[in-house]
Amino acid sequence: MRLIEKAILPTPWGNFFIFGFEEKKSGKNHVALVYGNIKKSTPTLSRVHSECLTGDALFSLRCDCGSQLEMSMERISQEGSGVLIYHRQEGRNIGLLNKIRAYALQDRGLDTVQANQKLGFSADERDFSLCAKIFNLLNIKKIRLLTNNPFKVQMLINAGINIIERVPLIVEKNSKNAYYLKTKAEKMGHLLSEEI
Repeated sequence: MRLIEKAILPTPWGNFFIFGFEEKKSGKNHVALVYGNIKKSTPTLSRVHSECLTGDALFSLRCDCGSQLEMSMERISQEGSGVLIYHRQEGRNIGLLNKIRAYALQDRGLDTVQANQKLGFSADERDFSLCAKIFNLLNIKKIRLLTNNPFKVQMLINAGINIIERVPLIVEKNSKNAYYLKTKAEKMGHLLSEEI
């Protein structure tokens, strides 16, 4: 992983710096949005957000991704500093076209886990180790992670990131994503209430 360049990114939540990274072997690109002054002595409020074109850019109500992205940027700006890694592994790393195939299977009654498995994938194909490399390149050693996903916490810990706290990121459900969120909780262990 190598840093290519950084620039200012004005957003509704204030000015972030956008850092562009490239995987050395594959040439794939990822970005990190950094807000405010990151202090080494203080755990950095952070979000590792996996790419979701349908939710983040096309306003899909099938998932909670777009809402989580917006809430994360808002929470980081309210905190005064933080980082959001935009992790480009679309569809839990099965790719956009396979994600659309999975959507079609869900339209026929399968849940997200069953749809992935029907296509020959595991429930979650993501690899978070490259995010650890990005944190290291940003010289961030301790984080407070915005997530509901214990698997993501464990993967980042295994990759060498010191997670001080898991910070819940609960968004409102709607009639289109209620079954999706139920599956995330029951089959993938996501913690979808503030009390847990």
